[in-house]
Amino acid sequence: MSDDAALNNEGHGCHAGGDELRRAAEAAGKSDVLQRLATDYPTGPHDQPQTMCPAFGSLRVGLRMRRTASVLCGSACCVYGLSFTSHFYGARRSVGYVPFDSETLVTGKLFEDVREAVSQLAVPDQYDAIVVMNLCVPTASGVPLRLLPKTQNGVRVIGIDVPGFGVPTHAEAKDVLASAMLRYARGEAEQGPVQAPRGGRSAKPTVTLLGEMFPADPVGIGAMLEPLGLTTGPVVPTREWRELYAALDCAAVAAIHPYYTASIREFEQAGRAVVGSAPVGHDGTAAWLEAIGNACNVAPEKIAEAKNAFLPAISGALAQSPIKGTITVSGYEGSELLVARLLIESGAEVPYVGTAAPRTRWSDADREWLEAKGVMVQFRAALEQDKAAVDAVKPDLAIGTTPVVQHAKEQSIPALYFTNLISARPLMGPAGAGSLAQVVNAAMAGQARFDKMTAFFAGVGEGETAGVWDRQPTPRPAKPARKAGGAGGKR
Repeated sequence: MSDDAALNNEGHGCHAGGDELRRAAEAAGKSDVLQRLATDYPTGPHDQPQTMCPAFGSLRVGLRMRRTASVLCGSACCVYGLSFTSHFYGARRSVGYVPFDSETLVTGKLFEDVREAVSQLAVPDQYDAIVVMNLCVPTASGVPLRLLPKTQNGVRVIGIDVPGFGVPTHAEAKDVLASAMLRYARGEAEQGPVQAPRGGRSAKPTVTLLGEMFPADPVGIGAMLEPLGLTTGPVVPTREWRELYAALDCAAVAAIHPYYTASIREFEQAGRAVVGSAPVGHDGTAAWLEAIGNACNVAPEKIAEAKNAFLPAISGALAQSPIKGTITVSGYEGSELLVARLLIESGAEVPYVGTAAPRTRWSDADREWLEAKGVMVQFRAALEQDKAAVDAVKPDLAIGTTPVVQHAKEQSIPALYFTNLISARPLMGPAGAGSLAQVVNAAMAGQARFDKMTAFFAGVGEGETAGVWDRQPTPRPAKPARKAGGAGGKR
């Protein structure tokens, strides 16, 4: 029997739909989990963005961490897809899997199987932590990961639920695991001494950076913090358990990605100030340095010194790398508003920004700045809204997800995939000021090539050439059989 058949009698299999799975989870005692997810990651104004399975986000965080084992508990098809996608994106570690069938799910043996798997994995010489992730069916069935031991043979054990019907995007699932780890690490730090960072504690107050970013950006941010007497701390999600302690031991937290709601709650409960936005462009950098300086009680003259050191360089870089054209921006990384700010300060016109992330108070500064420039900002943007913006604006360039890029190119509009071509570049400070110009201008310069190809292939794939039969084919009459021996008779 297939994995999802375990719930078929109740109508709550994998394909029963989000509402049915949600009702099943509530009946199975997961109401508190679903309520917390709904509070941290509200879905409105529509049901849910069309991104990949959210569990991919938490799985990716676990697979990137040293000495951390990641175990999935879910349907075989889901585990296969998540494992394939993780290794496609460069994971170099095995993904653990606890399979189930109708009997083990209904009788509760699945939980015992999970506990046994944890016991077998808990080797202190190999792992600091084991992360077990419930996917849709185990969450809907109420598999109680909270009852797992907090430690096993000295190895930390963390169980989380990341169902597709409760976590809107894979980006937010990163926050689910990051916050669970921060909560665990905060409890350890409150109980006594903890492991120091590999390089030792910083002599200067640190600023923890919340949200994944291009590797050069933390270095650039560190240079901008130096005149303030500060330095960068770890980037959360971290790459190692001991970095969690250093992340909590900070002067302030920079919510570069403002949707890490649960992680922000952990930092605030640890008494840390949280600052939104990021040092992007001239205006963003000026406001961010001011906010960070105030949060860390830095003297006004030092804040002015930092501004004087970097703002002219940023303005110069923007002036040397102008972008001229109309651009729509959409994506699911959470940095879409920051990219739009940088494009506008580079000279581009950006009438629309769509993001799969929710609106939070830590994104208000970016939203207000963009709206003052006449930009429509759509949080929890649906694919249909992003495509409608392309249709309405007819931009010189569309930056977006794969289906948005495809939709634009079908109309001979140049387009760039946000995740691979925009996120994979520095955005912060002087280094980020001119980083987008080359790829953006090169893409817009390809308009003539698009027009030439469209003219060459005009009509192909449409109407009679679409390759789709709109009527039943009419069989040709059979040809009369040819006589044996042909016209020459017998040979």
